[in-house]
This record gives sequence, structure tokens and C-alpha cells, in this order.
Amino acid sequence: MGQEFENKTALVTGASRGIGAATAIALARAGVKRVVIHYGSYREGAEDTVAKIRAAGAEAEAMQADLGTSAGILRFVADLQGGAFKPDILVNNAGSLVKRARLPEFTPELFDTVIALNVKSLWFITQALAPHMIERGSGVVVNLSSVAARNGGGPGATMYSAAKAAVTTITKGLAKELAPKGVRVNAVSPGTVDNHFHEVFSTPEAMKNMLAATPAGRLGTNEEIAEVIVFICSDAARYVYGQTIEVNGGMLMV
Repeated sequence: MGQEFENKTALVTGASRGIGAATAIALARAGVKRVVIHYGSYREGAEDTVAKIRAAGAEAEAMQADLGTSAGILRFVADLQGGAFKPDILVNNAGSLVKRARLPEFTPELFDTVIALNVKSLWFITQALAPHMIERGSGVVVNLSSVAARNGGGPGATMYSAAKAAVTTITKGLAKELAPKGVRVNAVSPGTVDNHFHEVFSTPEAMKNMLAATPAGRLGTNEEIAEVIVFICSDAARYVYGQTIEVNGGMLMV
């Protein structure tokens, strides 16, 4: 893939750890020339990701923004539009459950944060960068959904699962809109990945239950999700449009 991605640039949001970091590094190893990563608050992780991207032979830089607020999204979009950065690849990975909360304790503030981080940021970042892709007549957008979009999520994750369902639907709508202009839009939907997300939001008992429900007999890794994202960005997936690729060790079969 090295020659295929030669001279390409990429933006990966939410890339200070987890799937985002693994994806940014995997794109660099695949031959992408320049990878810009976004991070929210974990600066040390972002610096580590940048170092690993450079070690893989690509140029790298990090941009900080709080995508859980409208003001943060607008500032980040303004920074993107104010620079000369015109990525060939956009990976909208930034997202989080934020907090497990059932219906009685779910506040308007939490609702707004979940939707802003998982949906609103994706929409307006894509809106800001798609014109450059359209102008070139080529580009790839990959959005991160979740198996929660298919099963409603675990306890206290209803709005997160709803947000990820919106991501899946947005992916289809944007794919229809942008395909005639040379831009491919798809999504990846991870199942249970053994990473920081579940360290924060899932109990050991819940992880044990999810493992038992996974036919593959193990949880996924950040790198396995990243490899699927790189595939979708590649010419091998050139006829794939508007799809949400489920990567979950067979969890949806049961």
C-alpha cells in the first residue's frame, strides 16, 4: 500500500489513545505522507501518537479541541479552514459514552455533550473538509459507529447508542451525496475492544459477559479496528460506498 498512499494526507480525530491512535499510526505505516491528529485533553497520549507516526516515516502534528461543546467544534473547524491542510482522508473517530446514565438521571447538559462529541463534531468537520475533496475529485471519509447502534448499548448508554446509530445513518446519507463527486464515505462499527474506553465505562463482570457473547472467544484490539479502517481508505475498497463494516468477532451472529 505504500505507493498507493504516497503523498496522501490524513486527519484522525480522537487520536490520543485507543482506536484513533492505532489508526493514525497504521495510516503512517501504510505510507500516508502526513497525519494530523486531534485530541481532547490527553496531551501526553497525543504526543506519544505523534512520535510513533514520525517513527513510521510520516509527518505528524497534533491539534487540540474540546469537541464535546459547540464552541469547541466551531473553533476546531475554524482552525482547519484557516490553515492550508486539505486531507485526502478523514477519520471521524472522536466520540465517547461520556458517562453511564439512565433515563431518570440523564441531564440536558449530558445529552448535549454526547450528541456534540459523537454526532455534531463529525458532521461539521466533514462539512469543513469535504469541499477540498470535491475540488480534487477524490477523498475518503470513515466514521466510527459502534455495535451499540445495533443493540441499544448497555445500561445507561441509550443516548450513546442513539448517537452511534445517527453516525451510521449520516454515513449512508453523505455517501449518496458525495459519491458522484468522487468522495467515498463509509463507517466502521467496532464490537467490544479491550481498550481504555471499557476500562472507564465497563465493569470486569460486564467485560466477562461480553467476552462470553463473542464467538471469536476473545475481545478485539485497537489495531484490528485500525487495519479495517486502512483497508476502507485503500483502493482495494474503491467500490465500497455507504457501508458500516461490523468488526466484532461475530457478536452480532448470536
